[in-house]
Amino acid sequence: MSVSLKQHNLRHTECREEVLNAFLNSRAALSHSDIENTIDDKYDRVTIYRTLKTFLEKGIIHKILDADGGSKYALCKNECSKEDHHHDHVHFKCTQCGNTTCMEQIDIPKIVLPQGYSREEINLLIEGQCPNCRQ
Repeated sequence: MSVSLKQHNLRHTECREEVLNAFLNSRAALSHSDIENTIDDKYDRVTIYRTLKTFLEKGIIHKILDADGGSKYALCKNECSKEDHHHDHVHFKCTQCGNTTCMEQIDIPKIVLPQGYSREEINLLIEGQCPNCRQ
């Protein structure tokens, strides 16, 4: 997958580049603390938080709600924007290693809400053991 700051009209900063590379080099979703542990110590929590917020707004990453109440983030695979994220797919969290992965081959079925309700986001998290931990 090829993602660049330039294609999302973002000014290049060292922090943004390092956070983007952390996502590009990871096979699983990352939490804020995962990113802190992956990139250089020269960035404080607020700078990383702002970078994640910007990436969410630009459609570079999407948020995955964790069963424990936390958030993880993963790269968007399709062209996403702030107004239109295309990540209505299942997320799988391994109860043994803690990794969360996008399962894009499994679509969430269309859900028709009662009149008067409007959908903003769908989150479907399945927990179990990943293939690596089952071995």
